[in-house]
Amino acid sequence: MKRKGLLVVFTGEGKGKTTAALGMVLRAAGHSMDVGVFQFIKGGWKYGELEALRKLPTVEVFQLGKGFIKKSKDIDEDAALVKEGWRKAKKAIQEGKYDMVVLDEINYAFHYGFLKPEEVLEVLQQRPPLIHVIMTGRYAPVEIVEAADLVTEMKMVKHHYRDQDVRAQKGIEF
Repeated sequence: MKRKGLLVVFTGEGKGKTTAALGMVLRAAGHSMDVGVFQFIKGGWKYGELEALRKLPTVEVFQLGKGFIKKSKDIDEDAALVKEGWRKAKKAIQEGKYDMVVLDEINYAFHYGFLKPEEVLEVLQQRPPLIHVIMTGRYAPVEIVEAADLVTEMKMVKHHYRDQDVRAQKGIEF
């Protein structure tokens, strides 16, 4: 059986897309694989996964954004940060710097028109053959889904924010 770098997509309305990707990062780190996590939207705030990932010697995390786009006061700045983040991730992919690359919340960058799926796919299709790439976020474009080797759609059945008015909590959301 052959080996190849996989394109994995975690998408959908439900919770757990980044968490699933970070589970794969943890698995890769356990095999001493080099991992680059590029977070396109998250930035400027502290959360548990980030603190844990920083303790893993083969994992590098890059927070590239300012935070939630819906609450942004400067959408042009958000777009510029995404584009700069993509330049960094693209370079790392092309150079083969990591065994696994996570493009966290990149699907939002497509949704908001900050990046075009075809420009990202072009880079992914030409990447070194054994690099795994994981893409997360709602609204995965059809082109990305079709190109992927594995796609999981998270479906929200019940959520404490919406259903019980319970706020975000340490260890669960951050």
